[in-house]
Amino acid sequence: MQAQHNIHATDAQKVHIARLLLQANLAYSESNSPASLVQRIKARHECRGYLDEVLAQEPGNAVALGLLGRVEMDDGALEKAHTLFTDSLSQDPAQPQQFANLGYWAIRSERPALAEQYFIQALEMDRQSAAAFCGVAHAKRLQGQFDVAYLHYRKLLETGLEWPSIYSGMLTCAEHLDVQRADTKLARDAILLLRHNGLPHQEIGRFVAAIIRQQYDLENPNAQVALDAASEDELLILALEKTLMPDPTVEELATLLRRAIIAEVAQTVELRDELQPLALALAVYADRTGYALTAEDDEERLVSAINDSICAQLALGEEQDGMIGSLIISAMYGAMFHQEFAVQLGRWNLVDWPVALQPVMAASYYNRASEEAIKQNFDEKAGELCLEKTDVPQAWPSWTKLAYRSETSLKAMMATELGMNTDQLPDTLRIMVCGAQSGQRAMELAHYLKDVEVIAVDESLANIAKATRLADEMGIGNIVFWPWSIAQRFVADDHKVHWIEIGRLPSAKMTDVSLAALVSSATGNGAVVHMHTAVNEQTDGDKQIRRLIAQHNLKPTRTALRQLRRMVLTNRQDPMWQSLVSETDFYGLGGCRDRWFCEQDTAQLKELMSLVSNEVEWKLVKAQDTDGHSLAAKPVQKQIQAEALGSEVQSLMGQGLSVYFQRRR
Repeated sequence: MQAQHNIHATDAQKVHIARLLLQANLAYSESNSPASLVQRIKARHECRGYLDEVLAQEPGNAVALGLLGRVEMDDGALEKAHTLFTDSLSQDPAQPQQFANLGYWAIRSERPALAEQYFIQALEMDRQSAAAFCGVAHAKRLQGQFDVAYLHYRKLLETGLEWPSIYSGMLTCAEHLDVQRADTKLARDAILLLRHNGLPHQEIGRFVAAIIRQQYDLENPNAQVALDAASEDELLILALEKTLMPDPTVEELATLLRRAIIAEVAQTVELRDELQPLALALAVYADRTGYALTAEDDEERLVSAINDSICAQLALGEEQDGMIGSLIISAMYGAMFHQEFAVQLGRWNLVDWPVALQPVMAASYYNRASEEAIKQNFDEKAGELCLEKTDVPQAWPSWTKLAYRSETSLKAMMATELGMNTDQLPDTLRIMVCGAQSGQRAMELAHYLKDVEVIAVDESLANIAKATRLADEMGIGNIVFWPWSIAQRFVADDHKVHWIEIGRLPSAKMTDVSLAALVSSATGNGAVVHMHTAVNEQTDGDKQIRRLIAQHNLKPTRTALRQLRRMVLTNRQDPMWQSLVSETDFYGLGGCRDRWFCEQDTAQLKELMSLVSNEVEWKLVKAQDTDGHSLAAKPVQKQIQAEALGSEVQSLMGQGLSVYFQRRR
């Protein structure tokens, strides 16, 4: 009887363990859901509790050991995770899931080749493992095999999986593909990516441009482009609406299509319904470039006449319907906010316009009005009052969505990635981003790190206004955007920050700004400074244009910027200009203005590098190369010190490293 009772007890125990494992898996799934970080940490804690209970009853439970390894890996304890995965496999070697887990552990440990081996082992056991197949794609991408990884991501999407990491990985790979011929599958992929609203479409501008270049045979001077065919091209319209394409032939295509539309309007005195989607897309695209697209004199005259007509229609109180075609044409050539009729448009709210027209009205009028109101809060606005409306600087870079990241905490990153002790840090950490530009990186830090408040600093009032508006629209409340004057006052009042990130360097115009002095004053014991050792915008073409600007005393007007761009595009086969023409910044007037009239001051970086080279005060805690791979810290530290002592041979400037320094005291 006693023996029989023990058997029943064991069966009951197995049922209880199975129930606990089910609850643990549900909790783990919740810990990786889109819920808030607090909820996810709570779910992870619950999962750990269930697993501890299982392992107390059955220490060798392979499933529990493996899942606990995932929890440890999510918490950044990579060594513990590896031990648990291998312990699980020692209990039960036939577990494809544990090999997949080891693959993701190897990815976190920056060993993508080893990760690929583990994922392949998992697939040999289970050909249907989507997690392992996706892992192979990630591993291939991290090894620079972008074409192979891209095909893996495509296959996963074809099976119906909708994981954010798949879309994000495919998007990353797409920008590295060399598109040499028209390919309907690639065009279909590009449409799929552009339709997905959660992706940072600004990152696939080159990929989409290459497909369009091949599709329309744009390198052939005799190629014919039919306006009606272009107006029905979903890829072209989506690309114009959602990204910036850094390709001179695609810019010529956009200019040609715009001219064809206005030529037809000049003949027929109306904008056909069939052409409206393309015209609207071209208007949004022109705004994104800061109206860099060149127009011939006859186009300018016709647009001027159309603007005069809109003024008359508004003065007579005409209804919206009678002006929509004219407004679309006007918006293809200039911002409505800059026109004489701008004030009268204010009688309508954005939602009062037809849905198809709203993106153009927002970009060309309402967003600019909002940003102008934000600028009024800063003393720096006085510097714009003497400028022509069209010469007021435009925010740059132009971006649409934040890049995909998993929500985490800065303290967790400092502990796991930099090996720092974070016990003494407060619950909310303060980050300062110097040279935040139009704010994408700063907002990603504020959005994905849930224990931070971010101060983003830039010298461009246009950048500050646009970023402030976008942060408000996205509901990101833990960030402010300031000019340097306010940031300096903040630091002078003895406020400290826990993390400083250096983006675009101040220009030589910012004579009262010293990055090194600000870093020295704003940081205390344990604070981190993250910077890059390369300075962009140093092509031969940039240097030649700066010489021309100095020689002819040019001002950063729209006319001057367009003329300089036209000179470069006309002579783009000249080796001097080829590198410049391949830069994304070149395709927006805001980017050109920054490169040529607000050149980054490399002396600021040298002074800052000299500051952190002092090993008594600062410690190099991490260094990464351009591919994101970690480097041994000691050799990099020696180079920094040698450079501080005047050795140009070992200079890090221009090497493109990402370096993290921690203040010792």
